[in-house]
Amino acid sequence: MTEPSTTAAVQAAAHRLAVAAASGQPCAPVRGFIGRHDLEAAYAVQQQRVEDRLAAGATIVGRKIGLTSAAVQAQLGVDQPDFGVLFDDMSYDDGAAVPFDAVLQPRVEAEVAFILGADLAEGELDLDQVRAAVDFALPALEICGSRIVDWDISFGDTVADNASAGAYVLGADRVRLETVEPREVEMVMRIDDEIVSTGTGAACLGDPLLALQWLARQARELGSPLRAGQVVLSGALGPMRPVAPGATVTAEISGLGSVSVRFTAEPTSSKPVKEDA
Repeated sequence: MTEPSTTAAVQAAAHRLAVAAASGQPCAPVRGFIGRHDLEAAYAVQQQRVEDRLAAGATIVGRKIGLTSAAVQAQLGVDQPDFGVLFDDMSYDDGAAVPFDAVLQPRVEAEVAFILGADLAEGELDLDQVRAAVDFALPALEICGSRIVDWDISFGDTVADNASAGAYVLGADRVRLETVEPREVEMVMRIDDEIVSTGTGAACLGDPLLALQWLARQARELGSPLRAGQVVLSGALGPMRPVAPGATVTAEISGLGSVSVRFTAEPTSSKPVKEDA
């Protein structure tokens, strides 16, 4: 049973993040409530925020994996990735214009996305099973966002903040794994025609499919396995970069094609604010 003090801390952290999301004003870190490395408490905060979104009418469409880079893990003093939840109002079409205020403190990274064709709920969840469950892969841009002011995050902060999820853009090309090996892809990301990030599939936990396998096992252990039809953002192939209003971001991933997004200065209007995740 969760101790009352821990429950109060989780609720306080979730409330702080909720206020930041609703107001559009970044908040102080939540590690003062839950600690820097308390995984159970951090994911409890994330789950509270997820339940709030679901109660407000949002629908879960997939997951995102974060901290797949060894360098970023070392920076935050951890030895494993984290994950967050993707909601239906987080997605944009390839080439879309995204209001700059749709995600708090936006930063963009290029990734391999997977669409599942089968559940990952039973069996050993070995790499062959995970590969077979993938319907197709696509190039993706994740627009990461932080409700924490100035991205002043510890591992606990980013996990609690839904793994710093904001929004995402999927490319138009759907590629079967028979024709591409995710660990071998090469990525180039540009902001306004300037190369700002490069990397390979091997930079994502050694193989984006290994990242997917890690997530499948974690999700099942927590009682919410990955399901057919869900999208999984497998993790960055290169460094994440900040963006400004008016910027156009394009990523090219060998074997998968390209994906782009443009950030406008116009405020969010008809589409719900993405950072409330």
